[in-house]
Amino acid sequence: MAADELASRLNRRLRLGTGGDAGGDSDSDQHSDGERRQPCMRVFKPYTEFKEFTRKQIKDMECMFKQYDAGKDGFIDLMELKRMMEKLGAPQTHLGLKEMIKEVDEDFDGKLSFREFLLIFRKAAAGELEEDSGLHALARLSEIDVSTEGVKGAKNFFEAKVQAINHGSRFEQEIKAEQEEKKRQAEEKEQRKAAFKELQSAFKP
Repeated sequence: MAADELASRLNRRLRLGTGGDAGGDSDSDQHSDGERRQPCMRVFKPYTEFKEFTRKQIKDMECMFKQYDAGKDGFIDLMELKRMMEKLGAPQTHLGLKEMIKEVDEDFDGKLSFREFLLIFRKAAAGELEEDSGLHALARLSEIDVSTEGVKGAKNFFEAKVQAINHGSRFEQEIKAEQEEKKRQAEEKEQRKAAFKELQSAFKP
């Protein structure tokens, strides 16, 4: 029995060792080209990666994305994009829709993730979209103003750096403002509770 248990333990370790080696390969993949894929997958922090936009702008884009993600699967596919463009008043041909997706489709799955959706607005802010393109129409008609964002107006590297620092401090200010608002709401809630308790005790015999 002891020999059998030892053999099974050794087999398990060998299997784990093999899995560990494979895992090591996948880790290196993640650090090489995996890091390019990761933002399109689950580990994606829009506020960190898209610092050129305010938190409000990103939230507005997220609301818009969710509005047209009819399947609620975290992607906008060809038919959902078709409906979006029709609703925005800029219908596209089937080929035009495919071209729109292709321009920002980093993982080549034929649909838009939220990160790829944000890339549309990044390109629009940087002036990288053709004026007659479907993506330009989407960004222009979305009512999310990104025209003054990004480093489009930076004349050189140092100005771009200054802008990046300003975006970072603005991001921190927005977080601080959100935290203060939450704190204020929590304090008001506690005050209402205390007032209610006081009112209750006043009516107790």
